Amino acid sequence: MVVKDAQPGNLPAETSSWVGRHSEVERVRRMCARSQLVTLTGAGGVGKTRLALKAARLLTSRFRHGVWLVELSPLHEGGLLAHAIAESFRVPGHPTRPVIESVAEYLSGRELLLVLDTCEHLIDDCRTVTEALLALSPGLKVLATSRRPLDLHIEQVVTVEPLPLPVRTARAAPESDALTLLTVRAAEAVPGFAVTDTNRGDLMRLCARLEGLPLAIELAAARLRELPLAELTERMDDRFAVLGDPDGARHGTAPAGRTEPTEPTEPPWHRALRTAVGWSHELCTPPERLLWARLSVFAGSFDAAAVRRVCADERLPREDVPALLAALVDKSILTWLPTGGGERYRMLDTIREYGVHWLHHLGEEPELRRRHRDGCLDLARQGGADWLGPDQYHWYDRTHAEHDNLRAALEFSLTDKEGTAALDLAGSLWFFWCACGLAREGQEFLERALAADARPGRARSRALWALAVVLVCLGDREGGAARAVESLTAAERDGDAYEARVALSAYAAAKSSAGDLEAAEAAAGEVLSSHPGAAVLCPGELPLATLLAWCSLGHVYLVRGELDRAVDVVGRMRAACDRRGERWMRAYGDFFLAQAELKRHRPAAARRHARDALEVKHRMHDSLGIGLTVAVLARVASAEGQAERVARLLGLADQVWDTVGEPQAGVTELITACQECERRARDVLGDRGFRTAYEAGRAQALDEGVAYALGRA
Repeated sequence: MVVKDAQPGNLPAETSSWVGRHSEVERVRRMCARSQLVTLTGAGGVGKTRLALKAARLLTSRFRHGVWLVELSPLHEGGLLAHAIAESFRVPGHPTRPVIESVAEYLSGRELLLVLDTCEHLIDDCRTVTEALLALSPGLKVLATSRRPLDLHIEQVVTVEPLPLPVRTARAAPESDALTLLTVRAAEAVPGFAVTDTNRGDLMRLCARLEGLPLAIELAAARLRELPLAELTERMDDRFAVLGDPDGARHGTAPAGRTEPTEPTEPPWHRALRTAVGWSHELCTPPERLLWARLSVFAGSFDAAAVRRVCADERLPREDVPALLAALVDKSILTWLPTGGGERYRMLDTIREYGVHWLHHLGEEPELRRRHRDGCLDLARQGGADWLGPDQYHWYDRTHAEHDNLRAALEFSLTDKEGTAALDLAGSLWFFWCACGLAREGQEFLERALAADARPGRARSRALWALAVVLVCLGDREGGAARAVESLTAAERDGDAYEARVALSAYAAAKSSAGDLEAAEAAAGEVLSSHPGAAVLCPGELPLATLLAWCSLGHVYLVRGELDRAVDVVGRMRAACDRRGERWMRAYGDFFLAQAELKRHRPAAARRHARDALEVKHRMHDSLGIGLTVAVLARVASAEGQAERVARLLGLADQVWDTVGEPQAGVTELITACQECERRARDVLGDRGFRTAYEAGRAQALDEGVAYALGRA
């Protein structure tokens, strides 16, 4: 769906009421208005993220290009930091330069606030990336949260303190922020709860015991569903006395049949937070504790199906998982996230850290990480097998929702020397890299997997042709052709007809883009003349090799001016896609038809086909497809004499090309056509008028620009 007038950005909606910290919010807001870098530091659970998001929401109107959040807690590898930032802006990157350069180029002409949440575990990488982006992007400001500063000379540090505690001797004194938060959250847990003369003492004592830490207070308030306030306070006093000694309480459960090992080292948290989290852990049932520990292998959010697949076994029966998840939500261990794709869950970083400690303590971490990896591999394989069919939007949404988990699984696979999981996973995600705007990230993972594992086999052949297609998408035709040949050689050596055929079609695509029409036609013809059964992985599957070959031939015929042949081959491709309900490759068919209609001097028909293609490409965030179709719409506008629209659409297209790689994927004919559009528009508007309209398109938020290209704005 295209959003017309929404403020650019990706801040999540507030899910609970805001309590206190008004002066801190105003201070952070003022500092962000005048400083390039503001970092909120403080102990875990003190409320850094919520404070940053509250201030950021109040700053949205100050930044023309929006406020953007990048959550870093799911990342385990600093090398992915630039990719995570690029993904927030939908900046896929360039095949031959660092992603950070593509991000900096994208940001260079924009005024926006970047919120980097949870930097401490990637502190060196955050320091380097932040310094580079701020040096190259004068309109950029960064608001970071971290348990320690980034240590940059331009950094303004705000230490986030616990909430003020109530004054114990003044019954009529104004309620403190800590007491207010406890009361509000208690009322949410127990409807009708209120502060009275009878319970005020217990509430004040509980706030003091928890030292005003918001997360500790919220965890304690959730327990009021089960315990009266007086009993809760008394138990917390006992728990705090035990935890005053770090070698004290034991709050885990050893696996059945195993002698419980010694207590693991506690996370380096504030003592009050350790009290609240440890006590919440202690009051969970043994199955709830075990699930808490096992859930810590997930990065980002997850759904119940993934939990059953990864966490369930004879100790945690599958049928018990829904009730256990609900119990952990009730105890504020998990956050419930209703989404358009179904219910998902998320664990706060501090809670996850505790779970990781216990998973390691129980000796289950390697096994659970393998289960998590295998679940992601099953997802990738199924997505790759189903992609060229009626459920593409579903698979886009599903893999996008699991992006953090897929990254974590890939990183784990790259450290696991047994088997070919890294190659298998990276190659099976070919559709995610090529069709969903993630070509640069795919290039990095595929190259790392290929470098780490040289063993022959289907996994390697597939990773090679997947990399070939990725490189063609990024405009590196020579690299794409070389990887395709390597894949073809390996597949033929292994006697793998399916992988060999896809590799040959990738070679045809690379040669077609490079303008080697004879080589492209020969390779595509060989793919299409081979036995159809060799292309089918599953009965009824629409073969990727056939679609790539049809695309290559369509381009060859268009460049040669053989329009009837081009329309015929593209028509066959679109008909095959329609029979399967496939959209992604069909949209490329619409792109080719738009070009054919332009050559036939039928701009209205060309516009219809180009807009149909753009609808699909934008829905899937296919940056290559967006750039190509917007440029065709600029040519349509030129054919209809709309010079200002031409300039604005060319600016929008160049915004996309700055992030993808080579303009027009390096295809000479498409580059020449756009240059001719620009020349005609300049003749009408003059250089100054052209530049004004062009810059308006180039600086426009992508969603708004696409709405304009589609005729909706």
